[in-house]
Amino acid sequence: MGQGGAAVVQGTAVEAEAPRKRISPFQFFSQVRAEGRKITWPSRKETWITSVMVFIMVALATLFFWVVDLVMALGANQLIQIGR
Repeated sequence: MGQGGAAVVQGTAVEAEAPRKRISPFQFFSQVRAEGRKITWPSRKETWITSVMVFIMVALATLFFWVVDLVMALGANQLIQIGR
């Protein structure tokens, strides 16, 4: 083994895997709660503004795809009319 717990295999460094220590369910849920306390939750105002922006973007995307669909349908109808 090289320095820092890495073994060299054909010129590449490979991390040595340490055996995983099993923890009790109580410890697991305790760690989950500790991580949950670190989360920074958005305020009501941030949530409201983000939701409004999502609805605006959905409306714009809907309008864009409706216009593209309309133009393509008119173009397809014009091509069909040429063939008749």
